[in-house]
Amino acid sequence: MKCILIPLCLLCIYQVSCNKVPCEPETDRLTTVFKDDRYQLTGVAISPEGRLFTSYPLWSNDYQYAVSEVDGKDNHTTPYPSLFWNSWQAGDNGKDKWVSVQALYADEQNNLWVVDAASPKMEGVYSNSHKLVKINLANNTVERTYFFEGVTDGNSYLNDVRVDNQRQYAYLTNSSEGGIVIVNLATGNARQVLQDHYSTKSDPGFTFIIDGHELMKNGKPVKINSDAIALTPDGEWLYYKPLTDDKLYRIRTEYLRNDAMDNETLGSKVEDLGHFATTDGMIIDKKGDLYMGDMRTNSIIRVTPELSMQTLIADDRLVWPDSYAISSDGYLYVSCSQIQKQPEYNNGENKRELPYAIYKLKLP
Repeated sequence: MKCILIPLCLLCIYQVSCNKVPCEPETDRLTTVFKDDRYQLTGVAISPEGRLFTSYPLWSNDYQYAVSEVDGKDNHTTPYPSLFWNSWQAGDNGKDKWVSVQALYADEQNNLWVVDAASPKMEGVYSNSHKLVKINLANNTVERTYFFEGVTDGNSYLNDVRVDNQRQYAYLTNSSEGGIVIVNLATGNARQVLQDHYSTKSDPGFTFIIDGHELMKNGKPVKINSDAIALTPDGEWLYYKPLTDDKLYRIRTEYLRNDAMDNETLGSKVEDLGHFATTDGMIIDKKGDLYMGDMRTNSIIRVTPELSMQTLIADDRLVWPDSYAISSDGYLYVSCSQIQKQPEYNNGENKRELPYAIYKLKLP
């Protein structure tokens, strides 16, 4: 089936998804912002003033810094917010240093939020040092750190975050155990919910095929739980999904903020939105459109508030689109981490092709 092009030769600005077969890629629409010829990046964030940041989890011995500010003009990075924060070594105190950072989020008030899963090589949380850190970008200082000892256990992997400054709450996903972590930013109190709910678990019946084969590790299918997370502009709805299936869920944040609501009642408030795409991250723009990847087709997908799904762009460079950010001038930034090409998912063979990269795409 052929894709339908919008009339007047608009070059498929809105590429309609026809059974998930994308139109021919338009490589000039996807601009390379940053390339790293050695270190594997995951997170991306861009501040209201246009400062760009990326993060590097400690997944292998080939590692230097956890969080860096990117100068796209000369492809240079600077450890952020300081070299000290990026100097952790095994045996150090992990409470005031990055241990293994997974994700970044820049809010509308010029703060950078850093999710430190603190699980080197994904082998467990180091000394209860998993944390969410708020950095004031106006003066590059850490304003507050939120820890999760007793909230999630030692096998947790905090993955991504969205922040509601109006209500003073943050929401994080736990991709190893499955669950949503809710943080009252004013009091510092945090709790994990929905950890036993089907919406935070990867569907065991879904076969995640990528690069022509099922994603496997140690002879078993890879199952990654609640991972992608997005907050509507009004802060009323939280969207989330497991990574290794194509289901999408949402819940009203008023229920998540209700400390008196037990998990069973909370679970009854979850809305199953159906099947969409396998994505690592996702984000919602000011119009309420949700953007996610389809890692199986090297694509970026747009889902409207009415749940209509369209392929925005397909490009062979979009190898495991990982994390997303939207700039003040209307560009979608996406990092590509090539996770499926790591040796542990390919019988010990490293299939990654350098560089790792961050791209940007003008939103319609």
